[in-house]
Parts: sequence; structure tokens; C-alpha cells
Amino acid sequence: MPPLPRPRRRALAATAGLVLTAALAVLPGTASAHTPTAPGPRVDGPLLSYVVNTGTRPGTLRSVEHAIGRAGGQVVIAYDRIGVIVVHSANPDFAATLRHTPGVQSAGATRTAAIAPATTTQLGTPQKLTAAQVAQVGAKAAPGQEPLEADQWDLRAIRADRAAAVDPGSRKVTVGIIDTGVDDTHEDLAANFSAAQSANCVGGVADTSPGAWRPYDPAADYHGTHVAGEIAAARNGIGVAGVAPNVKIAAIKVSEPGTELFYPESVVCAFVFAADHGIAVTNNSYYIDPWLYNCLNDPDQRAIVDAVERAADYSARKGVLNVAAAGNSDDDLASHALTDDSSPDDGTAVTRTVDPHTCWDLPTQLPGVVTVAATGVQNLKSYYSSYGLGVIDVAAPGGDSHQIPATPSGNGRILSTLPGNTYGYLQGTSMATPHVVAVAALVKSHHPHATPAQVQALLKAEADNPGCPTGFYDPDGNGVQDATCTGSRRFNSFYGAGIVDALDAVTK
Repeated sequence: MPPLPRPRRRALAATAGLVLTAALAVLPGTASAHTPTAPGPRVDGPLLSYVVNTGTRPGTLRSVEHAIGRAGGQVVIAYDRIGVIVVHSANPDFAATLRHTPGVQSAGATRTAAIAPATTTQLGTPQKLTAAQVAQVGAKAAPGQEPLEADQWDLRAIRADRAAAVDPGSRKVTVGIIDTGVDDTHEDLAANFSAAQSANCVGGVADTSPGAWRPYDPAADYHGTHVAGEIAAARNGIGVAGVAPNVKIAAIKVSEPGTELFYPESVVCAFVFAADHGIAVTNNSYYIDPWLYNCLNDPDQRAIVDAVERAADYSARKGVLNVAAAGNSDDDLASHALTDDSSPDDGTAVTRTVDPHTCWDLPTQLPGVVTVAATGVQNLKSYYSSYGLGVIDVAAPGGDSHQIPATPSGNGRILSTLPGNTYGYLQGTSMATPHVVAVAALVKSHHPHATPAQVQALLKAEADNPGCPTGFYDPDGNGVQDATCTGSRRFNSFYGAGIVDALDAVTK
């Protein structure tokens, strides 16, 4: 079985990050950067990042900011419209103190490790195509196909190749890729990239300086570039094709350098930035660190849920549809108990039992977010994909090394762009999500006035549901029933409403 690097983020690798922002850039009309407030008396703990969630009245916000200073905190940025304040503090009693402050609705640490430069960690290597392999696959390209399209079984699985001939998407629709950054210089991506709608949100403050959205380390931070190609690699006679090859893409980088950790304050920044910069759909192929599941009975984790939900709700009100990966743990997200042995992933992990009804995978399980499961070439749930009746909204090709396609390479994973004008295969719900995002962008192109809820409804109505598998579900062939599908042919735990259909998105 291939190794499991982080990006669902924790994308399954084919073979098979802390820097503080120096300048506090301000999002117009939405967030305000403030001169750090005077620290309080206690500074004997590790320097941590916090979210403090309040009401949105100016008097309440200013009163809480004064309380933050008295408790030993420094305001990094205040997202006034949603009442979320990002704070740094070395006071170990900071959160507990703020929770008793009038106007504060929740407060908690967003990490367990101190803010400090991270150590680089290699989290998995994609299966890159060599020059010889590029030539070999290109020789099998049919007339009208991109050079590597013969290996893109996923396009044909959702009829994206046929959809492109009808409508490749509108230039007025931009997809925001909230991820590890995007190599916008890639020859398959450059024509569709929108620098004006891109930023680096690491640390919670948007940095829009040129190139800030690019990967810190292209060799390790390839994930966002792969996602970008799946969505909108141009049909330009070079490399691969995206599902929506004419829409625009923007990069909103949120991963900490060297660790690929996606902390809450960075994601809050990303959702708000997307909302304020005209982005129609966001791709969220990750879960928010350091907790695989954020439980409402823990005050820190409850504050994280509160902050991220406020930001996601704000983006939805501004017309953004947020789409997120279900995860690669083969968990039943609708079950009564799950085991989490990986959290916190920025410190010493402990094994805990969580209730998915009160412990949420973020942003996947937030209300209004489209949750995506992964399939292989046989239209069967990928062996790693998490699932759940009433949790999964739709499914899409994410690849499966056990489901082998009749392609030149015979590779069941997903082929897409990588930094440095290269290409490679990955698999995971990380790869399924951009297929859904791209189809949503096609729906938005075809129905430009549709609201996020209407786009989601059309995604589901136009999906094709294969129904629960009959017989023994054992895709990895180890003799063990890997998961049990429940529900009906119309809506079930493996596929939700079904596998998305790109051709229907541009013809119905």
C-alpha cells in the first residue's frame, strides 16, 4: 500500500509549514490590523496563537481587544465583520481568562506547539512522469486530446472531455485553491491564473505581494499545484487538461512552511479573502490542524469550530461555494464513535474516542460545505475514502491503485500538474475534491446567477449514483470487508447523491 502523506491534504501519495507575516496587510473593509496591545504580566508559557470570538459591534470588539492586552495577548488581526480576533500570547492562562470576559463568546488556542520556525519534513513523493513516459503516453493521444490525456481516465469518467467541447467554463468564474500554494508559472496553468485574487494567508493575515502564493518548497509543497491542474489545466496542446479548462484559478496559501500544517487562523483568513475577492468556489483538500476532529466539549476546539464556521458562513453569504474532501481514513463519518490517534499533530498525539455528532472534521463537516468522497476507475468508492450517510454530498474520481484503468500507463491514480513544468500521479479525496470544484465552476458558468446553495443542488441533481456495491466490498483484496455502504440507490453513504457529471453541468 502506498504511504500516506498529509494532504487530503493527507492525499495518498502516488507510489505508492512557522513564519510570521512581517507586514499586517489589511483586507479592505473586512479586517483591521492593530498595533500590538501591551502584554499582560504572565509570559511564562510557550508563545501560542489563539482565536477570540466576539460580537461584531465596534464597542464590543474594542472592549475585548483591551481585555486581550490586559491578559497578555497581542492582536495580530481582527476580522471585525465576523467577530474573530487572532492573538498571540505566552500567558498560559490567556484563553481561560478571556472566556470570562464580557463580549467574548469563545476563545482557544489554535495549536499546541509554540510558534517557532518549523523543521522541514518530507511527507511523500508523487510518482512523476519521466521524459520517456511523457513521450510514451503522448504517442497514444487521440486526435484532439492533450498530449497526456490518454492517461486521464478521470476526465472520461465524469464526461469532462465531452463537456469541454460544449463549454470549457467562463473566464468570469474563479476557483480559489486553499492549499500549499500553486506554481503559477507552470505552462499548463499560467494562462488561467489570477494573481489579483491570490494571497499567502499563513499566520492569519493576507500577503498579496507578487509570488507570495507560490509553494515554499516546490519539491515538497506540490499538492496545490496538482489540485490546480485537475481543475483548470488549459487545453493548449501541452501536458494535461483540467475539468474546467477555461475558468480562472487563484492560490490562497495556508500551509506552514516545512510541515504542511493548516492552522485555523490561516484558513479563516483564506475564507474571508476568497469572499472579498470575487471567488466563486473554493477547493479545500485538507483538514484543519492540529486536530483531526474538533470536539465541542473542549473549549479550545470549540473556539476553532466557531472561528472557522464564522469565516465559512461569511464566504457563503458573499456568494462562495466551499467544497471539501471527506478524508482518507476510511472512516464512517456518520458512525457513533471514531478513533483518533493522530491528534494533536503538532505535538504528542494521544488516542481518543470521538463522537462525530459533536466532533467535527473541519472544514469538511461545516454546514453548507460540499463534502466529497473519492472513487476509482470502476466507479467504486476508493479503498481509503471516508464516507457516511448524510455526510457525503457527492463523489468524484480521486484515484485508487487497486482499480486499474485501460490507459497507456495502467495507473489508477490521478495525473496532473506538478511544480516546475512536470506532471505526476496522486490519489486521495484531495484529488476527488478538485473534480467536484471544477464541475461546480462549470455549473456556475452555465448558471451565472446561481447562489452557492443552488449550485450545490444542481451538482447533486446532475450526479450519477452507481448505488451501493453488491456483495463483499474488499477493494484492496485483503479478505476483510473494508466498509459497509448504507442508504438507497438515490442517496447513500459511499457516494451521497452520486458521482458528479461535467457534461450535464454544461447542458442542463
